[in-house]
Amino acid sequence: MTAPERTHNPAVAATGAREEAIRHLLQTAADAGIGLVATRPEGDGERLLGQAWPFPSPFQVSVRTLPLSEGLDRVEARARRSLERLGLPRGDVLLVSNAAELAGADGRALWDRLQGLKAKGLYRRIGVCATLEDGPALLARRLQPDVVQIGCNLLDQRADRDGTLAAIAGTGAEIHLSSVFAGGLLFAGGDSLPAAWAGQAMALSRTRRRLAEQRCDPMQGALAYAFQLPGVTRVITSIASSAELRAVLAAAHAPCPKLDWSTMAVEAPAVAEASAAVSSAA
Repeated sequence: MTAPERTHNPAVAATGAREEAIRHLLQTAADAGIGLVATRPEGDGERLLGQAWPFPSPFQVSVRTLPLSEGLDRVEARARRSLERLGLPRGDVLLVSNAAELAGADGRALWDRLQGLKAKGLYRRIGVCATLEDGPALLARRLQPDVVQIGCNLLDQRADRDGTLAAIAGTGAEIHLSSVFAGGLLFAGGDSLPAAWAGQAMALSRTRRRLAEQRCDPMQGALAYAFQLPGVTRVITSIASSAELRAVLAAAHAPCPKLDWSTMAVEAPAVAEASAAVSSAA
């Protein structure tokens, strides 16, 4: 008896490998007690997640909207479609991807659509992804979102220093902190720095040296800074593999010495431009 011949399809093999990698990543996250998975509507990520959830799934899901430029009907339809692709009857959080859209002519109508999806029980909470330039504290007071996702990190501490995080928390909104690794800037060498930070190689080296002097590696320091910020409920990080997740978890649980966080920030005009670029990719 001979075994059936197996044909090799590179595309199918690549897809199968991705699905297996995501399944392993999710199981690692579940075993570690991670409770939230943040998604984007672009690409095939939602579908792959929907095929890879452990059963029963321990995760809540945060979903982002499409750009408002695609039209209100399309934004609402895609928010519904995201749940179908994820294989879920409902999501935890639906976030407006770009807070600036809420200040435009269709901003109120966009927010009303999200409130409608929440009222129908499709999403438990609604919120917004914001930058400092969006005036997130004022936005939170005006719209009363359930969640505000905003970037703040060891290098760019402005949202903490100027009271924005405290003001958002004061409205009752949950804060989901993004960009905690500053887009990899803490780990980048001089030759690999983004253009906006090209002149800050010495400042970044100084921050890394101060961490090293306290026997604290950059990932450990970045997470420790994020965890001690007032009002922060969730820390959002981009993870590419189960091995990367294990490294982040190890850094998160490692004891961190008492540090003077204020000495770690990079004070430069480039910080706003670089942080905006990082936030758009987070």
